[in-house]
Amino acid sequence: MAGYKKNLAALQEHLDDGESVMHSCFGAFDIKMMGQDSRAAGVFVVTEKRAVLFGKKLFGYDMESFPLSKITAIEISKGMLGKKITLKMSGNAAEMKMINDGDPDALVNYIRENVGETAAPALAPVEDIPAQIQKLAALRDQGILTEEEFTSKKAELLAKM
Repeated sequence: MAGYKKNLAALQEHLDDGESVMHSCFGAFDIKMMGQDSRAAGVFVVTEKRAVLFGKKLFGYDMESFPLSKITAIEISKGMLGKKITLKMSGNAAEMKMINDGDPDALVNYIRENVGETAAPALAPVEDIPAQIQKLAALRDQGILTEEEFTSKKAELLAKM
């Protein structure tokens, strides 16, 4: 059974480019093993765009991913054996129990703040704005844009700087 750090390290290869773990915790979750109910240790993480349950196994892993935009509810509770997180999404749910390592409260708070959110669209870098104005000026010079259209679009771009 892999511990907290080994699970986090193994999970890294399953994240998308530019995706990073915002918060994580370590506990146990239910799985099916050879048709029987069983329990596995693993991590519950949240990235900028999804929540992931991940458990490293001797010859593989178990992984379940929930896009933040699809999560409908998240609950946290505390009992004798540690904290428990339940995540719900239309037609699916996941639960991690016996959480005694990591920061489950920060994970839950992050998800609550971002439920139903999708990744924010990337804004045009400030460096691109002068280039865009030059392109607009060329369109104006070619007669494709009027002076009024050029001035209006230029003002919009400058306001973004």
